[in-house]
Amino acid sequence: VQLVESGGGLVQPGGSLTLSCFASGFTFSSYAMSWYRQVPGKERELVAGITSDGGVTNYADSVKGRFTISRDNAKRKVYLQMNSLKPEDTAVYYCRAPSGTTGQGTQVTVSS
Repeated sequence: VQLVESGGGLVQPGGSLTLSCFASGFTFSSYAMSWYRQVPGKERELVAGITSDGGVTNYADSVKGRFTISRDNAKRKVYLQMNSLKPEDTAVYYCRAPSGTTGQGTQVTVSS
């Protein structure tokens, strides 16, 4: 199982970013996927999850209405569209396979 996240960066408060995660080494279309984030010194936090067919999604209360998780099974990718970003969204974001495997993460920094 290999996961590669991309799309992070520095953005001003109120801005938007879209994260991508490319998955390989397993039957991607058969499994739910999720996005987590972690701030140094804090536990990793579940941000959003999506079922294998993309039909059901769930979100942490802190990001509901601002973030959207989606997937493209043909491309083996899962996405996290992040709008109205806040400084407290600053973290390393990871996508996670059901096995518990994550990628190397991508840094998102929200600052003016």
